[in-house]
Amino acid sequence: MKFSQVIGHEEQKSLLRYSVDNDQLPHALLISGPSGIGKMTLARALAQYIHCTNRVNGDSCGKCPSCRQHQSLNNPDMHYVYPIVKKSSPKLTVSEDYLTEWIEFVEEDPMSPYERWLELMDAGNSQPMIYVDESAEILRKMHHSSFAAKHKIMLMWLPEKMNEEAANKLLKIIEEPFEDTKFIFVSNEPQAILPTIFSRTQRVNLKKLSPSEIALYLCSTYGIDENSALEIASISDGNVNVAVGNVSLSGETAEFRKIFQEMMRKAYMRDIRSLKDIADKIASMGREKNRRFLAYCASMVRENFIYNLQTPSLNCLNAEDRQFSSRFSPFINERNVEGLMTEINLAENDIARNANAKIVMFDFCIKLIILIKT
Repeated sequence: MKFSQVIGHEEQKSLLRYSVDNDQLPHALLISGPSGIGKMTLARALAQYIHCTNRVNGDSCGKCPSCRQHQSLNNPDMHYVYPIVKKSSPKLTVSEDYLTEWIEFVEEDPMSPYERWLELMDAGNSQPMIYVDESAEILRKMHHSSFAAKHKIMLMWLPEKMNEEAANKLLKIIEEPFEDTKFIFVSNEPQAILPTIFSRTQRVNLKKLSPSEIALYLCSTYGIDENSALEIASISDGNVNVAVGNVSLSGETAEFRKIFQEMMRKAYMRDIRSLKDIADKIASMGREKNRRFLAYCASMVRENFIYNLQTPSLNCLNAEDRQFSSRFSPFINERNVEGLMTEINLAENDIARNANAKIVMFDFCIKLIILIKT
């Protein structure tokens, strides 16, 4: 991955180039920001740039042995750590146990959608974590000298998934690393990282991508025309993964849209029997997907409340959403918007704590009946 392949973030690229060129890159770097903005691509481009033996015009050459090894994900001085699920086998406890799935994940989609990683691991209701066994594996690898490059690099994706025991074991090496070691952390939720780890990193915060940056990516990757790409990008809230999902309106986003609209219609009609069926259907999707559905609900409540302000530039709605919102948005107003968001957050928290999803989602649907006509 080269810097030239990373969408946007030009200021951060320049900062990272300067740090590497002047030997000022911190020993522990945290790249953070919302999902779907290319944090992982930037981290991989940075790692390749550090190891490149023939940098050209502020970028890695892409041709030297080190660059080719990075591109095939087998550079001996590059190590990846990522959250995994423990299955029946007690041996599946560290990232390398899922190396085949990881290579497929990274090669398939450089934007690293978390949902796809769950699918590749067949996570089901399990919540991926970085376990304490991973810390021992990291310490073992970091004690070895670098193979060919000046620095060996440990890139950790989603450090917020690291449990406390694992973090405590890593504290010393992160605080006082070997001279040839660099840590790069990539986080969607930096506020969820254990403070003991967070405080020992230097942060690079990335912002959402602009519609024009996303549109350029859609044109070059999917071959759609510029006007269509701009329309899709404008309703994607700076998230490339959302934009890709909106290209065909297929997949999970379309599924969530259909369920959300039906749920709101039945809540308005006070159709409890249908709401029970909808709650059971949502619950059957699995815990992590339930949480993503509730996040989608929160975004739609927000968008419909904004729709009532009659300021189109503030909305991220496509044509199908706007058609629904033209009729539905009057029911999302200053009297109930806070209550709706509160109930969504409570439901998400309950699901995250392994509560019975059928009960949680049916309770949420019943509360919609009350709130929707407030």
